[in-house]
Formats: sequence, C-alpha cells, structure tokens
Amino acid sequence: MIAIFVDADACPVKDEVYGVAARYDLRVFVVANAPMRVPPGAGAELVIVGRDFDAADDWIATHARGGDVVVTADILLAARCLASSARVIGTDGRPFTEESIGGALASRALNQELRERGVLGSGGPRPLSEKDRSRFASRLDQLVVAGMREVAS
Repeated sequence: MIAIFVDADACPVKDEVYGVAARYDLRVFVVANAPMRVPPGAGAELVIVGRDFDAADDWIATHARGGDVVVTADILLAARCLASSARVIGTDGRPFTEESIGGALASRALNQELRERGVLGSGGPRPLSEKDRSRFASRLDQLVVAGMREVAS
C-alpha cells in the first residue's frame, strides 16, 4: 500500500491531504520540526524530527518510495523524492516530474540569486483560494490513483 508524506511545517493543504487519504484509506506521515495537530482516526501519523535545517526533508527522502506521494513546496526535496521514484506534488497543486524538475531547480537558483542581490523580494506565496485547494485535491487524487496502480501491477 502506498503512503502520503507531507512536508508539514508550512503546508497550507494538510486538510485536503487528509480528505484524499481518507477516501483511499491511506497512511499519511505528517513530518514536522515541531508538534502540530493531526486529526485522530484519519490514518495520519505525526513524525517530529530534529530542528536541523533539513531534518524533515531528510526523513521524507529516506522513507518515500515508488508509488508513494510526497506533498512539498521544496524543490530540492521534490528532486530527491523523484530520484526515489516517488510522485511529488507542490502545495499549489503542480506536480513535479522528471521532465519539469530541471526547470524548477534552475528557476529556484535564479530567484535565490536575485533575492541575494536585492532585485527580488522575499514576500512568499500568495494565499490559496478555494479553487486552488480544490485543484490541489483533484491532482493529489490523480497521483494517489496512479501510485496505487503502480504498486498493484
């Protein structure tokens, strides 16, 4: 059976993840640096890792396997998980794929350089609308079904 791994510290779509996981009776590993609320009986398990900078990323990258789905906005973590054959979706609902990860890594590096030079601000992502949340849930559902098919074959 597949599992869903959530890079949880700044994840705005945890409730949508719980809904999709409940529909398919999947385990969810909510990986965070600090305690947070996880709904009881939802198949979700809170994994608290150390406060080291990449502790959550390291835990997820070590445990996610083929068929599993990882939810993260972290492009470097996405690349690591794709290398382990996991499926990866951003918190904006955009799937990361082998075809798209190179461009995402290049954009990340460029934006980081622009921020360091003071050309680009660091305002963070815009708040998600209900439409964004619905699109995320739909795309997560598609990835889960694809992962389940992969594991079953």
